[in-house]
Amino acid sequence: MTKKHLIQLFEDRKVRTVWDEEQQKWYFSIVDVCGVLTDQPDYDHAKNYWKVLKFRLVKEGNESVTNCNQLKMVSPKDGKKYKTDVADFEQLFRLIQSIPSPKAEPFKRWMANVASKRVEQMQDPELNFEQAYEDYRRLGYSDRWINQRLKSIEVRKELSDEWDRAGIEKGQQYASLTDIITKGWSGKTTREYKRYKGLKKESLRDNMTNIELALNMLATPFRKEILSNPEYQSHVLAREQEKIAKRKAEIEARDAAKEAIRAEKKEKRKEIARARDAKRRASQAAAKIRKAENARRAAIKAAKEARPMSAKKRRFLEDKKK
Repeated sequence: MTKKHLIQLFEDRKVRTVWDEEQQKWYFSIVDVCGVLTDQPDYDHAKNYWKVLKFRLVKEGNESVTNCNQLKMVSPKDGKKYKTDVADFEQLFRLIQSIPSPKAEPFKRWMANVASKRVEQMQDPELNFEQAYEDYRRLGYSDRWINQRLKSIEVRKELSDEWDRAGIEKGQQYASLTDIITKGWSGKTTREYKRYKGLKKESLRDNMTNIELALNMLATPFRKEILSNPEYQSHVLAREQEKIAKRKAEIEARDAAKEAIRAEKKEKRKEIARARDAKRRASQAAAKIRKAENARRAAIKAAKEARPMSAKKRRFLEDKKK
């Protein structure tokens, strides 16, 4: 199932959305919608508002809540992906009825506009660039930067098409080839360059300067000609497979070392338990011996006391009493 994550803007407020290619529908982050409609100051307040509202609606048996989906979205707090309550158009229209807000009607019109734009963009791909231009302008980027960014998107699309034709798989292979391009003009891999710029989950290209975008664009077509060479592709893929095999061997060695440590600790625990049991058994045996010895002495004493007293001893005791 293909899903495209986008940040939509409503009155300069960000709303996380997902376009589901298979179902041909938009999903909206309910927390973001609550934040927009109720003018919450930050994400935590919006999340708390939805938590309270959701509890009330569930208690009332509201189907809009019980039928809500959850999709992984990037958190605006730490940039990590978490499962987030989302709603499609129909569900969201029902939920909005439960939120008293003067922005309800403008927001509904905005939602309808988002839907119509998506249909138009599917019919005319050029509108995607127009929408991207408007979104970047809202985010405060300069016209010069936006033009370079859109050109870099076009160049990147041509390059990825070339990779698709060459049979290169998306994911690790794409990432390896992208690292080659980035390292060619910056001396760093994509991950290293993001760390250098203090980025986590944010897009590297969206945080490049004009010069960085220009260098990246100049490197991409040059690399496209090289990377389209079958011999070079075989070399890159072989090197990538070598890295994967090396990484797999490292993981297996690490797991084996951990297992050996666990086995050693387990054996030590068994030895300690055996020593403890032996000590306990020795203690119990010693206690039995002491008990038997005490019983023997008591028996001897009782036997002595039970013997009849001699006449001599009886006279001695009587004289002592006098």
